[in-house]
Amino acid sequence: MNTVAVVGIDLAKQVFQIHFADEFGNKLLNKQVRRSKLLSALNQLPPCLVGMEACGSSHYWAREIRALGHEVKLMAPQYVKAYVKTNKNDSADAEAIAEAVTRPGMRFVDIKNADQQSVLLLHREREGLTRERTSLINRIRGTLSEFGVIIPKGPNKLKVWFRDEYSRHEAALPSILQRHTQRLLQRLRSLEGSIAALDEEIDAESQSDEACRRLEEVPGIGRLTASALRASVGNARSFKNGREFAAWLGLVPRQYSSGGKQRLLGISKRGDAYLRRMLIHGARAVLRHMNPKRSVTPWLDSLSRRRHRNVVIVALANKLARIAWALLFHQRRYEEQYLVTAM
Repeated sequence: MNTVAVVGIDLAKQVFQIHFADEFGNKLLNKQVRRSKLLSALNQLPPCLVGMEACGSSHYWAREIRALGHEVKLMAPQYVKAYVKTNKNDSADAEAIAEAVTRPGMRFVDIKNADQQSVLLLHREREGLTRERTSLINRIRGTLSEFGVIIPKGPNKLKVWFRDEYSRHEAALPSILQRHTQRLLQRLRSLEGSIAALDEEIDAESQSDEACRRLEEVPGIGRLTASALRASVGNARSFKNGREFAAWLGLVPRQYSSGGKQRLLGISKRGDAYLRRMLIHGARAVLRHMNPKRSVTPWLDSLSRRRHRNVVIVALANKLARIAWALLFHQRRYEEQYLVTAM
């Protein structure tokens, strides 16, 4: 039997499908392995190339398999799909992964360490709680509007309204609704407390990281964005330049070109939607509170006279992404004057 050189693993919860191939890509074996037997099965192999799709638990398994001495590479599932030759099943998926991981033009996902994953999970939990809070606020406003009580939009305005105005309407409401409203408010305070606790955890982690502190010096990149950037891309070594990083975030036009005729559409919206949204929010804040002393202000003024406001916001978000890449890749501090010479 030829020596195993490439392994493709189709991850699952309990039963994994593994495809073994030699250095020429010839199939040697394709079998199922229980979760508890995966590492022991790979530990019996000589050092080889192991490919997996970037999905749930993939970073954990990548760290564990790499500790055995293998070279591990993660790929986005949409890039692997093209190599599935027949109908989709676990065996065909594992074979496609083993073939895709050997392609010289394949794009790979950086393997995140445990700390990066932990910080990203804090961000995901905070985002989920924020959505729950928004949904709860809308239910409170909708419930009271059924009885002719209109509450201003926004969490801060709602809090002020209940403090100053609710007492004037409470007596006119049914007792059942009064008790229900108090339960909703208690749940809202619990959500806000959980969000505040996550904010403190993220802030503490950011303050202990020099790269996060450098990113926070950039106008438009706050504590949440800096922490998410650092946890998502690390030192940004997987990107050749800032333009490639901005394209990975989906902040560049989507192309539909053919026959030498270029056709540019809206932004591609690929990559990490959370990071892209944070950068766009940061760019919107910079545009709303433009400081004439900032070196980027003349460029924004000139662009605002020629293009729609949303185009200007996305262009600034693209610039913020490229600046962030430079700070992470070159491990340098943000210099306001350097932006002028670069433009």
